[in-house]
Amino acid sequence: MAATASQIRPGAYYDSVVLMQLQRGLLTLPGVLDAGAVMATPVNLELLEASGLRPVSGAGADDLLIVVKAENKESAEGALGQIDALMTRRRASGEVDFRPKSLDAAAHRLPEAAWVLVSVPGRFAGGVARDALHLGKNVFLYSDNVSLEDEVELKREAQGRGLLVMGPDCGTAIVGGVGFGFANRTRRGSIGLVAASGTGLQTVASAIHHLGSGISQAIGTGGRDLHGEIGAASARQALDVLRRDPETSVIVLISKPPEPEVAARVAAAARRTGKPVVLNLIGLPGGGRSLGNLHFASGLQEAAEIAVELASSPAIPADAPPPVRGMARYLRALFSGGTLAYEAVLGLQIALHPLHTNVPLHESQRMQDPLHSTGHAILDLGADQFTVGRLHPMIDNDLRLRRLRQEAADPETAVILLDVVLGEGSHPDPAAELAPAVAEALERSDLKVLVCVIGTDLDPQGMEGQIEKFRASGARVFTGLREALDEIARLLPPEAEPWPTPVSLEAFRTPAAINVGLESFYESLVAQGAATLHVDWRPPAGGDERLMAILARMKSPSGS
Repeated sequence: MAATASQIRPGAYYDSVVLMQLQRGLLTLPGVLDAGAVMATPVNLELLEASGLRPVSGAGADDLLIVVKAENKESAEGALGQIDALMTRRRASGEVDFRPKSLDAAAHRLPEAAWVLVSVPGRFAGGVARDALHLGKNVFLYSDNVSLEDEVELKREAQGRGLLVMGPDCGTAIVGGVGFGFANRTRRGSIGLVAASGTGLQTVASAIHHLGSGISQAIGTGGRDLHGEIGAASARQALDVLRRDPETSVIVLISKPPEPEVAARVAAAARRTGKPVVLNLIGLPGGGRSLGNLHFASGLQEAAEIAVELASSPAIPADAPPPVRGMARYLRALFSGGTLAYEAVLGLQIALHPLHTNVPLHESQRMQDPLHSTGHAILDLGADQFTVGRLHPMIDNDLRLRRLRQEAADPETAVILLDVVLGEGSHPDPAAELAPAVAEALERSDLKVLVCVIGTDLDPQGMEGQIEKFRASGARVFTGLREALDEIARLLPPEAEPWPTPVSLEAFRTPAAINVGLESFYESLVAQGAATLHVDWRPPAGGDERLMAILARMKSPSGS
C-alpha cells in the first residue's frame, strides 16, 4: 500500500535548481511514486496538497520540506535517507567548485567583477543587492517579490553611486555579448535594447538576429521601472549608457503598459540621445510612424524590423530649425477639426509634457480651464463648450481669431498650430481672415505659427491659393498633420533634465560577474566564457527576522 514520508529542515536554504534536481533524483529511486522538495510557503503547501502529497504540519515558510510518496513505508523512508547524497553537486572531475561564503569574499577574489547577479528569495534580495551596491557593483536583480519601497531605495542609491540596477524581476540582459538570466545567444551588432519586459527583450533580440543584424547591449530594467513611483530610473540610465556607447547606433525601447507621465519622461530622454530610438510601449500609439528621432512600432516584430532598417541605412539628419528659446516653450494648438485634435494628442502625448487638452485620452491630460491655456495645450474649438450659441469654427473664424491673439500674447507660447479644413460648407475663404492675424502674431520674433491645410485642388476655396496666403503671412504650411507634428517635435526639444550620474561603460565591455542564487545562471556564465564566481549563499541569521534586523543595524555606519 502506498505510503508518504516527510522531512522538515528548519531554516535551510537551497538553490531552487538544486531542489529541482533533488526532486528529480528522488523520483529515480526504487519504489518512489512522487516527490516534492520546496520551501514550505503557503502556496507551495497548497500545491503539494493538490498533487496528492499531503504536507506535514509544523513547517514554516523558511523551512525546507521534502515529501516522498512511495509504494510502501520502507521505500519512502529509504528515499528520505538519501537526500544529502542527492543534493551533493560535483563536477565530472569530482572536484568541488570553489564557492566563497559571502559576497564580500567573492568581490575580493574576483575584483574585476562589475556585476552581481541576484536571484535569492525576494525577502532577502534587497539586502543582497544593497550589499552589492556598497561594494561598487552593478546589479542584475532577477528576484521577484521585492517591495516597491526597496526598489525605489535601491535605484536611488544606485544612481547616486553611478551604478545600475536591472530589476527587480529582471529576467534577461545581454552585457558585452554575455547573456544574463534567460538571454538568447545573438550576434554582436549596433542595436542596443532597453526593456521593461524580459520576454519582450528576448523576442526583439531574437528577431534582430534572424534579420541578420546584431545586439550591442540589451539592458533590462524590471517590469515596474516605468511605474510612477520608480519614474523610469533604470530606463533613463540605460538610455544614457547607450547614447554614450560608440558601438550602438540605434536604440530600441520596449515596455509593458507605462504610466503616461513616465512614458513622456522616458521619451524625452530618448529624444535627447541624439540617436534613432524605436519605441514599442504597449498601449501607446505605434504603427510605423516617426516623430523626430523617435520611431514608433506597433509590435515587437515591427520594432525589430524598424531597428534593423535604421541600422543598415543610417539616415542623414535633416537641417533642424533653431529650437525655441527663453520663456517661450509651449505649443498651443487651435483645431476646428475634432478628430484632428485627437490625432494631435495621440501623436504628441509621448513627446510633450505637461500636455493639457479638452479632448483627453486619459484623465491627467484634461484641461482644467479650456478658456486659458497652461503648458502644452491642444484645443478642439469645435467641442460643445465652444459652439453653444455660435457657428462651428469651420464656418466662423471669430473664436479662433480671438484665441490666436490670446495665445500669441502669452510670452510662454512658442508654437501655434492651426488646422484649416476646406471643402463644401466650410468658410469660403478662411485664409482671408486667418492669414492677417497670423502675420500680426508673427511680429513676435520668438513665435512660430504652423498651419495644416486639409483639402484638394478641386475644393471651392482654391487650395493652392489658401496655402500661398498663409505662406505670405510667414506661417509654415503643411498638407498633412503628421508632418506638422514632426515639425513641432523638432521645434520643441524636451526639457533639459540632467542625465543621471554616468554608469561606467567599462562594465559593459568586460562583463565579469558574481552570482548569488540560481546555480543555473552561474553555469550559463561559465559556458559563455565569462569570468565568474558563485557565492555559497545562506539567509543571514538563518532567516530569523529579529536577528536579521540586529545584524543590519550592526552593519549600518551609525549602528542604529
